[in-house]
Amino acid sequence: MKALLMLATLTMTVAMTTTPALGAEPATKASEVVRSPQALPQDGRLSVFLAGSIDMGGSSDWQAQVARELADEGAVLLNPRREDWNPAWKPVASEPEFRRQVEWELAALQRADVIFMYLQPGSQSPISLLELGLHAGSGKVLLACPDGFWRKGNVDITADRYGVPRYESLPALIDAVRARLAELRRKRAG
Repeated sequence: MKALLMLATLTMTVAMTTTPALGAEPATKASEVVRSPQALPQDGRLSVFLAGSIDMGGSSDWQAQVARELADEGAVLLNPRREDWNPAWKPVASEPEFRRQVEWELAALQRADVIFMYLQPGSQSPISLLELGLHAGSGKVLLACPDGFWRKGNVDITADRYGVPRYESLPALIDAVRARLAELRRKRAG
């Protein structure tokens, strides 16, 4: 009998410490980083595609900083920067791994609730410009294109035309994405 009482007490203690109080908001889970070519989750979590400068690995890994900064958001962070990228792969449609990469990116952009686009100063990022053109009118793009980006004028004019929100720096863009995720959560809840 004493063992049963101890077990019941232990069970209640665990339930109280792991279950939110009635009416309380559950704690946000950690964000998950999904890298190309991993399968895209289809579980309904909010997702953010990390679009922007990679330049075949020539740009800094700003995606890692963003993943750290958004780790507490409970979102899926779709990162196209591939750890096993092989520069010997030819950028042609008949190259299987190149095709796999491009198809993953297109699917991830479509799946994303938010497209976080950072065009790093000193980079050219032609694929990011293509992605901006494809999604500028979607309402999903939040953009930082600081001075020093190769075609900043084109980006600014396109953003003006399609109403793409722009931010002056990577930290400002991170804050804007946090706010957008909070807004999307409120819409889902209400």
